[in-house]
Amino acid sequence: MKFTLRQIQVFLATAHFENISRAADSLSMSQSAASSALAELESQFDIKLFDRVGKRLQLNALGHALRGQSEALLRQAEDLEVALQQHSAIGHLKVGATLTIGNYLAVHIMSRFLQDKPEARVELDVANTASIARKVKNFELDVGLIEGELSDPELDITPWMKDELVAFCAPEHPYADKKKLTDQDILAANWILREQGSGTRQTFDWAMHGVLPQLTVLLELQHTEAIKRAVEAGLGIGCLSRVALKEAFARGSLVPLPMPQRNLKREFYFILHRQKYRNSSIDAWLALCLELFH
Repeated sequence: MKFTLRQIQVFLATAHFENISRAADSLSMSQSAASSALAELESQFDIKLFDRVGKRLQLNALGHALRGQSEALLRQAEDLEVALQQHSAIGHLKVGATLTIGNYLAVHIMSRFLQDKPEARVELDVANTASIARKVKNFELDVGLIEGELSDPELDITPWMKDELVAFCAPEHPYADKKKLTDQDILAANWILREQGSGTRQTFDWAMHGVLPQLTVLLELQHTEAIKRAVEAGLGIGCLSRVALKEAFARGSLVPLPMPQRNLKREFYFILHRQKYRNSSIDAWLALCLELFH
């Protein structure tokens, strides 16, 4: 074999950081050792994996093509090392989740996962759909749980569970006693919504076809709890996942506002890179997600 796993580690770290010094630091190597490893890898096969752009090292077309296979090879090697050490095959898992899923579902899934497999390690990264998708594509996350629809040839996108958005207001709001909101009510309201790039906002905007340009959006916030607090304070009405509103509806601090003429149904999805090596940790996580919420 003409290459070493260390060379592959340097290649992937450099692809991630776009800087050989930072790649070396991440691998506890000297910069010269990392540079030599990368140079030897390229020299052995008479190839170039990066374009030098100032101080940055950007993956070229060949580097992009080989990155997924290299990630899979390294993860398989890590699994083999675990097996050779006679430890469990369940190891370190990096999960990304959009805000609704991360705040209201993923923590429960993670708790159950760690109860079943106490030797495992799970990192949870909570961000919006666009950010989670980018990190999965960049191999920074093993699996993503998202609430926005995507179409990307580099990603496997699999439906997971059904969800629905619900409009809501404070009990003191003039709309609180309405049996349903008309389009006239929708246009007259001040809306407090999630930011652009979130799956929740994507579903809301699609549902509001025909009236979207005329809506009054008072606030755009990145966190569901901030939206709920703003609506409770009487600043306007909001629209979030029923999952995020269940407890508030039960205690009466927020009131649902039906909009039967608007389709607010959606799905949650699993996303993985198509070239990602699916080890037992990933398979166990996905199976648990389906068991607990489907």
